[in-house]
This record gives sequence, structure tokens and C-alpha cells, in this order.
Amino acid sequence: MRLALKPLDEQVIVITGASSGIGLVTARQAAHRGACVVLVARNENDLCDATAAIRRDGGRAVYVVADVADAAQVDRIADTALREFGRIDTWVNNAAVSMYGRLMDLSIEDMRRQMDVNYWGQVYGSRAAVRHLRREGGALINVGSALSDRAIPLQGGYCAAKHALKAFTDTLRMELEAQNIPVAVTLVKPASIDTPFFEKARTYLGVEPQPVPPVYAPEVVADVILHA
Repeated sequence: MRLALKPLDEQVIVITGASSGIGLVTARQAAHRGACVVLVARNENDLCDATAAIRRDGGRAVYVVADVADAAQVDRIADTALREFGRIDTWVNNAAVSMYGRLMDLSIEDMRRQMDVNYWGQVYGSRAAVRHLRREGGALINVGSALSDRAIPLQGGYCAAKHALKAFTDTLRMELEAQNIPVAVTLVKPASIDTPFFEKARTYLGVEPQPVPPVYAPEVVADVILHA
């Protein structure tokens, strides 16, 4: 299957987790390069500010307030993209939450919430994306982690979700290819990135979590996402 993706300046790109960090930087760079962007997150104030900044710089952007752990809200993201821009060319599943603590200390409620966002949120987004992208082709990009391949202490729930996401993404890629469905499926696996992700993390440790060095700029990941 040969798949030719559109140039960025002809694309409509959906980005979840776009109110800060990797998602926000990716949205800004995509808009700067001419793409129409749909920013998605739970924090409406930050989304509104980010969208307004992109528009002031001449970009085309809208936002959707949504919790990706809710499949119905994810479907509404697609509806907004189609209503505002007429199509979807790339879908980036980036939303995630972090939590630090020993597995035996974490509450089951917190562990389920982390899996709902970090795994099921990307499953819902992937399924919504493929339903639209399969018509004319496009790109699905899931943001995993270096921890998709290697578990570490104190982040067991996060590692488990990212391991599951890797298996899901790899399987989806193979199945779509076998059916000649023209969707490029990519898993991006960042290491530690300089974002507010660690400040926002829930911790059972009594101290603020710190990233494992080396720590990279979010622009490095955004470049990879937009290349894909």
C-alpha cells in the first residue's frame, strides 16, 4: 500500500492534550506551517488562550473541551473538526495523565482513571480517527513513551498503559495494512520532556516528581509528530 499524505499546509489536524506541553507546541508549530488545527483538552481557559494566540499569529484554529476517557466526547471532537473545517487529515492522540507511587499504595480508582485516559482515551481517539481517515487517507499518531518498552518503579500504572498502547497501535497498523486502508499509523515514544506534565502529576510520595534525565525540549517531539 502506497500512501501519500498531504503537505501540512493543506491538512486539518486534531490534537488532544493540546492545552500545554507537547500538544500545545505541536498545535502552534502545525498552525505556523499552515495547517488548520483542532485543539482538545479539559481545561477550557487554557484552550481558549492557546487558540486565541494561534489566531493572532494568523493561524486557523478551533478548540473542543473534552475528556478523552469518554467515548461520546471523543466523537464530538470529530464532529467539530468536520463542521469547522470539512474533514480530518491527521489525528494526534497525546492526552495523558501521570501518577507517582508504589503499585501497592495506589488507589484502584486512581489506577483506573490513569488507564482510562492514557490507554482507552487513545483507543477511542484511534477508532474515531480511522472511521474518518479511511475514506481519503491520512495519518494517525499516538503518543506513547519510552516507557512503552521499559517499566520503571513508581510509575507502574503509567508504564502499563503505555505498554498496552504500543500493542494496540502495532496491531491496528498491521490490520489496516492488511485491509489496504490508507491510514499511516505511528507510535511516538518520547523520553523525559520539559513540560508541566510532572508538576500536574498526582503523587503518593510526598514530594514533587522530577523527570528522569536527560530532559528534552517539547519542540523535539513536535517535530517528530509533524514529520509523521
